[in-house]
Amino acid sequence: MEHHDGLVAASRDGDLSSLWYTSVPGAETMRGEIERRLRLKEARSMLPFTVVEAETGEIVGMTTYMNVDAVNRRVEIGSTWYARRVQRTALNTEAKLLLLGHAFDRLGCIAVEFRTHFMNQQSRRAIERLGAKLDGILRNHVVAQNGTLRDTVVYSVIASEWPAVRAHLEWQMVRPR
Repeated sequence: MEHHDGLVAASRDGDLSSLWYTSVPGAETMRGEIERRLRLKEARSMLPFTVVEAETGEIVGMTTYMNVDAVNRRVEIGSTWYARRVQRTALNTEAKLLLLGHAFDRLGCIAVEFRTHFMNQQSRRAIERLGAKLDGILRNHVVAQNGTLRDTVVYSVIASEWPAVRAHLEWQMVRPR
C-alpha cells in the first residue's frame, strides 16, 4: 500500500487507465486494486509486485504471478502495466527475465503462461518478443469492464524451452540498441 502514490503517478504517464482493451487502475481505483491483489496474495493465488526502475528508484508499474497452480507447477505472469515512458525499453525484458527465472529455476514450474486481450497488439508483440509461443485464443472468454466480450490470447513458455528463452532474453539485455 505504501506504493500507492507512485503507482498512481505511473498510471497517469500515458493515461493508461483510459485504454479500453486493458485494465490499468487510475487514481480513483488504485487503492482498491492494491487491496484486491493483496487479498489474492493472502489466498496464495497471486504474488503482486511493484515495478521499480533500477536507475532512478522510481515506481513505474505493476506485475504479478497469478493463477498460481502449485499442484501442476504452473503460473501466469500477468496484470502487468508500465508507465508510458518505460514502455519499449529494456525494463520489461529485465522484469520478465527475473520472473521467468524465478518461476523455472526456483519454483520448479513446468509452464509459465501469459494472457492478453486479442486487441492489445502492443502486449502481444511484447510477449512474442520474449519468446513465448502462442497456445491459442479463448473466444468470448471474459466480459470486459465496458461490457464487451474479450477474446483472450494465451501464450506460454514451457520448461524445456526456458534455456533458449533465457539465452534470448540475456542477449536482448546486452545487445546494442
